[in-house]
Amino acid sequence: MFKYRMAGQAELLALFPLGGTAYLALEIAWRGTTHWTMFFAGGVCLCALQWLEYRPMPVPVLAAVGAAGVSGVELAFGLVCTGVLHCRVWDYSREWGNLAGLVCPKYSALWYLLCLWLLATMRFVRRGLAARRPSLPEQSGSWDCRESPAA
Repeated sequence: MFKYRMAGQAELLALFPLGGTAYLALEIAWRGTTHWTMFFAGGVCLCALQWLEYRPMPVPVLAAVGAAGVSGVELAFGLVCTGVLHCRVWDYSREWGNLAGLVCPKYSALWYLLCLWLLATMRFVRRGLAARRPSLPEQSGSWDCRESPAA
């Protein structure tokens, strides 16, 4: 049975704004514009990818799951922006295989490549940090308080 490590609150508090800011920057670099809601989409995505990275599966499989997750987050945020906020942040209606003009296979494939790189980097960093973690010294004697000291 595998024991999964969950990211701590401090780690998530750092990852969320990092993911949000990176998502905004990526959209500005790619499309030249973004929307404030994408900060939250990016934060959710990076925290979810961090959670995925700890799963004991090959990185390409995790990247496929991650790309599907990012596409799902984009679909959800797109539906909220369109239906609730009455703004259309992006329009993929001319792309092949689009779903409601909000997600399409072309961008899901690009998300796969980005998730592949990101998850491989996260795993490399985590394993590098784990290798540098000092081990606790061996304890001589017992920590069991019920035992009486030897006479």
